[in-house]
Amino acid sequence: MENSKPSSSDITIKWAVIYMITSVIFTFAFQFLNINIISPVRYISFIPYILFLFLAQKEYKDKTGGFLKFGDGFLVGLFFAIYSAVFGAIFSYIYFSFLSPEAWQQYLDAMQAKASVQPNVSSDALDAVMNFYRKYGKIVAAAGALITGVIIGAIIALIGAAIFKKEKSITDIENDANAFTDPTV
Repeated sequence: MENSKPSSSDITIKWAVIYMITSVIFTFAFQFLNINIISPVRYISFIPYILFLFLAQKEYKDKTGGFLKFGDGFLVGLFFAIYSAVFGAIFSYIYFSFLSPEAWQQYLDAMQAKASVQPNVSSDALDAVMNFYRKYGKIVAAAGALITGVIIGAIIALIGAAIFKKEKSITDIENDANAFTDPTV
């Protein structure tokens, strides 16, 4: 009789929601502290992302008796990344559209200031790009957050799967088999 695997989606959704709550808190804390939207300080929010992805993988490993195949560990991390990216993209759109449109304007202003000092950028090209971002930028930002979140999450999931990987040895398999055939039990 083989033990059934725990639900990876329950674990990954739980940790993705915890990450999303943490991310929302970071977002509003940065806004409250008046930290520029393009400041490198904002990268500190990657620490909980990595931590929660690893915790999802560890919880799955613990629920499978302390054993974790590399592929299972990767999938748990990847599902965490997908759920987190979807939640993050939705929040990003809502945040920039409704909760803090001034943050979006701050981002556009910073982007325009950075592009205007580039020697090969004409004012007409810059105006066209800025008009595009004023019209569709929030959707592009949400889609970008979704895509990059999954890609970065997949890379971190590979690392976590390698760290937490522990497959059953021959002895472990024999002990499991003996537990079911031992007549003294």
